[in-house]
Amino acid sequence: MSQADLNQALRDDVRLLGELLGETLSDQEGPWLLELVEEIRKLAKATRAGKESSTQHLVDKLAALDENQLILVARAFSQFLNLSNIAEQYHRVRYKRDRQQQDQVQEGSLEELIPRLVKKGFTSEQIHEQLVKLNIELVLTAHPTEVTRRTFIRKYDEINDTLEALDRLSLSLYERSLQIENLRREIAAAWHTDEIRQERPTPIDEARWGFVTIEQTLWQAIPDYLRQIDSVLAGQGIEPLPLSTIPIRFASWMGGDRDGNPNVTAKVSERVFLLARWMATDLLMRDLDALHAELSMNQCSDEMLQLIAEPSSEPYRELIKQLKNQVEQQQQWIESILEQGFPQYEATLTSVDQLLNPLMVCYRSLLESGMTVVANGCLKDTIRRLHCFGLTLVKLDIRQESTRHADTIAAITSALNIGDYAAWSEEEKQRFLLQELTSKRPLIPHDFAASDDVTEVIDTFRMLAKQPFDALGAYVISMATYPSDVLAVLLLQKEAGMKRYMRVVPLFETLDDLKGAGTTLDQLLKIDAYREIIDNRQEIMIGYSDSAKDAGFLAASWQQYQTQETLLETSQQYGVHLTLFHGRGGSASRGGAPFHEAILSQPPGTVNGSLRVTEQGEMIRYKFSPLGVAIRTLEMFVAATLEATLAPLPAPKDEWREMMNFLSDKALAAYRGVVREDPRFIPYFREATPEQELQRLPLGSRPAKRKATGGVESLRAIPWVFAWTQMRLLLTAWLGTDAALKAAFESGKTETLQEMQQRWPYFSMVIGMLEMVLAKADPTIAQYYEQRLATSEYRSLGAELRSRLAETIDLTKALTGHSTLLQNNRTIMRSIEVRNPYLDPLHVLQVELMRRTRLAEAKGLEVPDPKALMITVAGIAAGMRNTG
Repeated sequence: MSQADLNQALRDDVRLLGELLGETLSDQEGPWLLELVEEIRKLAKATRAGKESSTQHLVDKLAALDENQLILVARAFSQFLNLSNIAEQYHRVRYKRDRQQQDQVQEGSLEELIPRLVKKGFTSEQIHEQLVKLNIELVLTAHPTEVTRRTFIRKYDEINDTLEALDRLSLSLYERSLQIENLRREIAAAWHTDEIRQERPTPIDEARWGFVTIEQTLWQAIPDYLRQIDSVLAGQGIEPLPLSTIPIRFASWMGGDRDGNPNVTAKVSERVFLLARWMATDLLMRDLDALHAELSMNQCSDEMLQLIAEPSSEPYRELIKQLKNQVEQQQQWIESILEQGFPQYEATLTSVDQLLNPLMVCYRSLLESGMTVVANGCLKDTIRRLHCFGLTLVKLDIRQESTRHADTIAAITSALNIGDYAAWSEEEKQRFLLQELTSKRPLIPHDFAASDDVTEVIDTFRMLAKQPFDALGAYVISMATYPSDVLAVLLLQKEAGMKRYMRVVPLFETLDDLKGAGTTLDQLLKIDAYREIIDNRQEIMIGYSDSAKDAGFLAASWQQYQTQETLLETSQQYGVHLTLFHGRGGSASRGGAPFHEAILSQPPGTVNGSLRVTEQGEMIRYKFSPLGVAIRTLEMFVAATLEATLAPLPAPKDEWREMMNFLSDKALAAYRGVVREDPRFIPYFREATPEQELQRLPLGSRPAKRKATGGVESLRAIPWVFAWTQMRLLLTAWLGTDAALKAAFESGKTETLQEMQQRWPYFSMVIGMLEMVLAKADPTIAQYYEQRLATSEYRSLGAELRSRLAETIDLTKALTGHSTLLQNNRTIMRSIEVRNPYLDPLHVLQVELMRRTRLAEAKGLEVPDPKALMITVAGIAAGMRNTG
């Protein structure tokens, strides 16, 4: 297909889904609703075309709606945007398939990368060796901005599958009509399903949401992608990967992230561990059922016969039946704990090898018996799934704030009358912690009584000690500053009776923390006993959200880059392998660049065969659904990590570094000059954005603030970004960058900037993200929020910010040489332009609902049903394709 044909196919899908939604509105609610929605859409489109009379008419029309009409109209526009997203997601699969049919390789694939590596002088053996060593872990996280219910995820997947079925050229007219009817049915069912949660989800609800992603796509995507790797390697004359090699695995924070979330307790995390293990057994039972159906042959090896109790004409089925019994008993054991709190059965499976070993015997037997094609079918897929997901499905990370551990150690030393740990110097703390780590006697008294907070910390470690080690991910310490923060967690693990240490990962997230990270790591690695404990392998987490909130996007980004360089240099001095854990989000200000580009733009040497990255909220859906998109995501992660490891780009020129220091200083001063120093800023933020409303909506299990009291500084970075995104100013992604670029241009540094943008992938990525954000920003919408919601004394700040936004756009175009934003990516620009007439009514509705709610609260009257506001939040999030 030509590019024009591909674009037309996407438009046809969007049009079809829109028409079927229109039919649903008319049939289910009455023709009046479809007519009203169409009138509003046309008014929004005319407003975009510059007709001022249409603007006021649109506002008046929406302001006149009663509460029920508001909800229906908001739902209609929101659902259209979700349907558009489904069409665009499937189109990514269609695009890849078309490229493959035309025998064209895609950028960001091993098929494209390996010939380039060979040209650079790498041998097949070197490429294969590094592929085998790759250790990529994607960490699924839930955040307060996740807005899609699991119920809708299943319906959306069904709609996607139907779009794929409609793409088949061999469909008869009758078969096509059946597929259209299926779409009509799913859209009608979605319309009659409440898309809004009535209650705030629990951490367990969020964990189940993560399991759905694994069940519906990743369980299949992993073996499918590994087959693709084998095929690419074979085409390059390279041997396939061993069955035990899984370059990319998964972990989760859902149910383990307790930093500032009192809803995540030891009991909650324990239940999440069990639910993950239950899901693993459920998925494995399906695999074993498929194997039992497929492996009907009777010829087998002597090794195979030894595993079967009695002679059988179907030896493979006999063995699979034994394994099914073991998995079924394991599932019953888990269920007894979940339902009654204690096991009624003995655990039958304590190691994944209990399944892997007999399945490998089956595999070898089939090879020896001349049935290689059978061996490399479902059996190979199941073996690889076991290597990837094991018996635990995912590894659960635990995250807690550093002072909670220090308070716990202090309570213990106080109870033992050996001093006030909190008052000790860092040197004294380290000496005590190292001494206790090597002591054979227990530290915590049996009769130790403590506060609820301290007891919860100890209970968490004791719960972790009971879990299979394969279920444990990293123990992440937020607000980590000193070596004692890390040593305290190791000591608490020891005291809880853990046989092996969970790896402890300090998280550096504010600007000052990032600047001091190298010193902290140096102090830590100086300790011989510590290096022995970690076996010379250290993981460090880089926080993108809080540093950007603290310093602005540009200054934070440059500090993150420099911190990674410092951490690498420090770890190399001690012969320690460093793995960087990137705490990225979906928005630009939270590090949400296209991930293939982001990996390749990391400082040289920092991606050394290993990488961890968070995948947050709605980005999980965007990257891992449908199946074809999930496979493409895995492909791009592996290709980028391999390239960054084997062929890292050269370090930036000193002149470029000097320029980034200049830009960073200017950006930081300008950003903080508004956010911290302008007395109008906080009132403007509170009034002109939906920040207050977002805190009250049941969007996630975690509170929007770390502390119940406090201002912007205590607000979590994610709802901070979310609020600015909803009203389309997207302040967090560009404020400060405007002043930096302006100063550089005025200082005659234009040529240097353009050279950096063209030749330095890091800076090119920064400008690319800026350009995308600016294209999504809309000063007219932002002004509407401000005029309707903010008091007059603060509107002057809004006018200044909108002027700065316009200047940022002009500066960015001057730097890139483009006459319009996203000139080189018309696909994204077209997507934004198509969505705007559907987003605009949602913005106007949201403002109207916020205004009504605030007026009612001020007068002590009953506030409107928050459902309508929730729908606008969800719809705008869907239309913007990222939230926080």
